[in-house]
Amino acid sequence: MPHELKPEELRRVFDPKKLGFESTDKLKPFTDIIGQQRAVSALQFGLSISDAGFNVYVAGPPGVGKMTVARTFLEETAATQPTPPDWCYVRNFEDNYQPRRLALPPGRGRGLRKDMRELIEQVKRAIPKIFENEEYLRKREELTKSSARQKAKVQDKINEKAASLGFSLQQTSVGVMMVPLRDGKPIPDAEAAKLTPAAKEDIEKRRDALQEHLKKGFKEIRELDRAAGDKLKALDRQVVLYVVGGIIDDLSDKYRDLPDVQAYLKAVRKDILEHLDAFKGEKEEKAEGSEEEDEATPRSRELHLRRYEVNVLVDNTDVKGAPLIVERNPTFGNLLGRVEKETYLGTLHTDHTLIKAGSLHQANGGFLVLPIEDVLQNTASWDGLKRALRTGEVEIEDLGDRLGFVSTKSMRPEPIPLDVKVVLVGQAHLHAVLQAYDEEFSELFKVKADFDTWMDATDANVKDFAAHMGTLCRRDKLRHLEAGAVSKLLEHACRTAEDQSKLSIYFGPLADVVREANFWAGREKRERIRAEHVRRAIEEQIHRANLYETHLREMIARGMLLLGVSGEAVGQVNGLSVISLGDYSFGRPTRITATVGPGRDGVVDIEREVELGGPIHSKGVLILAGYLVHRFGQDKPLSLAGRLAFEQSYDGIEGDSASSTELYSLLSALSGFPIQQSIAVTGSVNQRGEVQAIGGANEKIEGFFEVCKVLGFSGRQGVLIPQSNVRNLMLKEEVVEAVRAGKFRIWAVSRVEQGIELLTGKPAKAVFAKVEARLKAFGDVLKEAPEPPPRPRGQARRKKR
Repeated sequence: MPHELKPEELRRVFDPKKLGFESTDKLKPFTDIIGQQRAVSALQFGLSISDAGFNVYVAGPPGVGKMTVARTFLEETAATQPTPPDWCYVRNFEDNYQPRRLALPPGRGRGLRKDMRELIEQVKRAIPKIFENEEYLRKREELTKSSARQKAKVQDKINEKAASLGFSLQQTSVGVMMVPLRDGKPIPDAEAAKLTPAAKEDIEKRRDALQEHLKKGFKEIRELDRAAGDKLKALDRQVVLYVVGGIIDDLSDKYRDLPDVQAYLKAVRKDILEHLDAFKGEKEEKAEGSEEEDEATPRSRELHLRRYEVNVLVDNTDVKGAPLIVERNPTFGNLLGRVEKETYLGTLHTDHTLIKAGSLHQANGGFLVLPIEDVLQNTASWDGLKRALRTGEVEIEDLGDRLGFVSTKSMRPEPIPLDVKVVLVGQAHLHAVLQAYDEEFSELFKVKADFDTWMDATDANVKDFAAHMGTLCRRDKLRHLEAGAVSKLLEHACRTAEDQSKLSIYFGPLADVVREANFWAGREKRERIRAEHVRRAIEEQIHRANLYETHLREMIARGMLLLGVSGEAVGQVNGLSVISLGDYSFGRPTRITATVGPGRDGVVDIEREVELGGPIHSKGVLILAGYLVHRFGQDKPLSLAGRLAFEQSYDGIEGDSASSTELYSLLSALSGFPIQQSIAVTGSVNQRGEVQAIGGANEKIEGFFEVCKVLGFSGRQGVLIPQSNVRNLMLKEEVVEAVRAGKFRIWAVSRVEQGIELLTGKPAKAVFAKVEARLKAFGDVLKEAPEPPPRPRGQARRKKR
């Protein structure tokens, strides 16, 4: 016979007096990680091993505290690690499209930037003074005059040669014009037109000879100008080097322990000497009437001096231990860095000072935590992350350039060596998908830290749970919980875990219950949160989400959805299903009916035929058909055409939790024994007739209870569940009290025979005997019936979409 459950078996109750405290403010702050020993052990291993590829994937459902636990644990680990160096980018004076990287001890990157700014300011002040020095001006004037004298001599020779050939030289806006002479005077145009051909030919010959001489003379003048310019530049460099060289040498001594910085300062010295005009303060030539040029000149000088700026990409001055970065928006630029651009004179401009660090740069030498769902939404981010981990360096590139959208030349900073431990946080199914479809994933993320969803409800864990809630109250500045309130939270945690011996560690939703209970306690002006406040918080959460459930109950009460909770019916059972709305799940009673007759089709699932049944539900129907063969078809073929249906169900049906219910309806239809409509049934069945556990037992029982409450209690109503589900019961206190008062009943069975006896009130042997007789009668009918023609292929049942 079925086992009727006592009220004490329907819900685990935590006695507040046995918790050992009056309020959580008496408990010590809880700093450990609760209920995740396996995950913590995996994290410890993944963070301790330094070999390549041993990055960590923290797996678990939302709400179990993956991110919080990972961050807390990483903060403790990072504090014990050495602080990594600063990283800077400086101009590459040989190729400004490839800025150079510099690594400096933590804190010295900021110092180098400050020193370089001071150096440039000193140079800007010193160079103009150098060029105003009397000795410098005297030497410059000597060089200028010497060059002028030499050019004058060459010019005199040119003029003498022109005169000897009968020409004078006149300077015009378009160059030098050779004017033919007669008696030392220019030949008028009128007379030139009357010259004989021989005279004209003579003038042209002399003009050609003079032209060759002019070319040589002007070339000599250009060489003199070039030589004079070189001498002036050499003079400028000589005098500037005397002053600026000392400034740079002093700075170089400060960084003598950093060869790369010294090499950079050497390149700075050379570049300053090659671009002295930027420091002289001389105005650039401007086109007449160009207002834009007037504004552009100081800006262009500012852009030029930015070439000496040090871009501190990663500044670890204030970092204690290794850096820990949590990147919650892992776009390509946020993760791998980017090169920004600015507009100058209508065109885009960029330089090394516009390079911005990504979270990989900031976490270099430490730890980077990434939500995998957000990373995978940015395909370029995921590919870039894998490439950085695979190559061991971070390369900043333009995303458009990488995707082939940009054809112009872009800046490619020197890659930075990467030493980082990446921790991905996400759900377990994404880990499985990545392992199956991404070949690189398993090579780069070799450690999985799997977060559990519940823990054993031992005395030690109960104490830790209470202390954790007390810590939550302190952290969020909430009222503390009385022992009674903690006991209600523990019971709610058991309910969420669907197990009397387990506690849910979905601390996100549990914390929300505490916050809402704190609100209701505040409404009543209470100093502490009481049990009734926790109870109300849970009830209010349900009330905000159960509108659809309420409407379904109204439709049952008004007779729009047919469901009986009294009387008897053949081939008809009240089944139970769970409807999930995302944030809320509830049980819905559904009438399940069976019809039988002679035939060779076997058991047909109407839901499957119309493609409303899912594969697991269809499997359950096939299993119950297997039970019928096992129980009644050992000595003869089953001559049965049975039909099963979920009445007034127009949504999809999935799961096998109604397979025992469907079997009971078939047995009733075959035997002719009616089934008690006051009893609802849930449970799956195997081919041996064993009733198996199902999910959502609490919601299913409460769903039928609510319908009975609406339609009226008779004292005979109740629910039949699998015996293996008893430990999962954490029913509402209202249901437990109704059972205690005799208004409602719950039975547990382990075999089909027990269930059919309860539902029909007949011994199982009597029911099965009737079934045997009915099946034999069906067989006799079929023996006399002609064989049906074979079904044409074109009439085969259509495939499932």
